[in-house]
Amino acid sequence: MNDLLMLVLLTLAPFLELRASIPYGIFKTDMHWTTVFLICVIVNILLAPIVYVFLDKFIHLFLRIKVIDKVYQKYVEKTQKKIHKMVEKYGELGVAIFIGIPLPGSGVYSGALGSYLLGLSYKKFFIAAVIGVLIAGIAVTIVSLTGAEALSIFIKSI
Repeated sequence: MNDLLMLVLLTLAPFLELRASIPYGIFKTDMHWTTVFLICVIVNILLAPIVYVFLDKFIHLFLRIKVIDKVYQKYVEKTQKKIHKMVEKYGELGVAIFIGIPLPGSGVYSGALGSYLLGLSYKKFFIAAVIGVLIAGIAVTIVSLTGAEALSIFIKSI
């Protein structure tokens, strides 16, 4: 039960999400990789609407606190710069790609914030989030299972 709880907590943690929970599950637990993948992906998908609704309904209450507002504004600026070009060019697919790229600063939290700020509807965001989470989950699982060798296809040998 502790392993399951740890997977869920890592998946829910901002800036970590699948990038931390899947490798943790594969390397540190006795769970089969397919179980780890399914748990982490489902939790991350369920997180998407929660974050979007929170932004839509409650964020304005927290922004009355100056410290939170200052951090929020800085994060908003950074996120808007990252996601705006992709959304302009590719629409919801751009959000899916942004969420799916398993790099720091991308993921469901940033994707939800960027989508909310750019006025993407809840439905379009949710579809993009599902696609993006699946992309990220598959990528992180493949890299975790195959190790650094999976990345060697992108490196030219001399």
